[in-house]
Amino acid sequence: MSHLKRLPTVLALLGLVISVPSAASAVEPAAKPAHRALAGVASFPTTFPLPDGWQPEGIAIGPGPTAYFGSRVDGSIFRADLRTGEGEVFSQGPGTPTTGLKTDWRGRLFAAGASGGDARVIDLRSGEIIKSYQLTTNESFVNDVILAQGAAWFTDSRNPQIYKVSLRHGALPDEARTIPFSGDIEYAEGNNANGITATPDGRALLIVQSNKGLLFRVDPATGATRQVDLGGALLTNGDGMLLIGHTLYVVQNRLNLVTVLRLNDRGTAGRVVRQVTDPRFDVPTTVAAFAGRLYLPNARFTTPPTPTTPYSVVAIPRPLG
Repeated sequence: MSHLKRLPTVLALLGLVISVPSAASAVEPAAKPAHRALAGVASFPTTFPLPDGWQPEGIAIGPGPTAYFGSRVDGSIFRADLRTGEGEVFSQGPGTPTTGLKTDWRGRLFAAGASGGDARVIDLRSGEIIKSYQLTTNESFVNDVILAQGAAWFTDSRNPQIYKVSLRHGALPDEARTIPFSGDIEYAEGNNANGITATPDGRALLIVQSNKGLLFRVDPATGATRQVDLGGALLTNGDGMLLIGHTLYVVQNRLNLVTVLRLNDRGTAGRVVRQVTDPRFDVPTTVAAFAGRLYLPNARFTTPPTPTTPYSVVAIPRPLG
C-alpha cells in the first residue's frame, strides 16, 4: 500500500479531521457529547474490553442492553451487558470462525460461519445451538447476515451467491436455499460481498462489495443485482452495515471510518452525508445501535493476533443522516 493510501488511516487514528473527496465534505471526530442518548445511557461505558485473544468480528444488540460478539478464533460467542461492559462466553464455538450476527425477538441468535461455510441459530437463553446449516461445501467465507422479508440472508465473500434461511411463522426449515447473483456485480480477488441490510422500503436487500467499494441492490427472489448510484462515492473496505430509516451506516474497516449515507426509498440511489472517525477505532468491522449510540468492535486486523492480544468495543454518538 502506498503512503498516500495509508494517509487517511493514519490521520484517523490520530483523531484528526481530514479532507475527503467531494462525496463527503469532511471526516468528523466522533468523540462528542452523547446528547442524543436516552436518559441513563450516558453512564454506560463508551469503551469496554473483550477477552484477550478474542479476535472479534460481528456484533448484535438486543433484546435490551445486551450485546453479542463472535470470535474468529473458534466461533464462540461473548455476551456483554452494555450498562457495565462486563460479560462472559455463553456459547462455545464449533472451532471455525463466527462473523456476522443478528438476534430476533424470539430469543435466537443467527451466526455466519465464515470459512466453515455454515450458519448457526443459537438459543439466547442457554447458548445451545438450535439448528445448523451447511450452506456450501465449496471454499467460502460466509460473512454477514440480516433478518428481512421473513428470512435470514447470508452473504458469501468468495462465491457470487446469497443464502436464504426461510423463517415462515418463525419456524426454522430443514435446509437453506442458495440464490446465485446475476446482473451488475462482478466478483474479483479479495473480499467481495460483505455487509448486508434491507432497503428502506423493505422490498430488497443491499450488499457492499468490499474490494471494489461498491453498493448493490439485490432482488431477493432472483438474485439480480443493480449497482446503487452513490454519485461516484466509493465504500472501499466496506464491512458491516446498519440501516435506520433512510440512513445507512457503513463501516470501512481498515480506513477506520463510519460513512453515513442517505438513501432513496427503493435503495437505488444515495449520497454520502458525512464520514466519522474516532481515535479509539482500531479497524472496526461492523456496527449495531442502542439508545442513541453506535457500538463497534475493534478487529485490529493490522495487529498480529496472539492469545494475549487485547480487543475492545467502542461506542460513539449516532450521527444523524
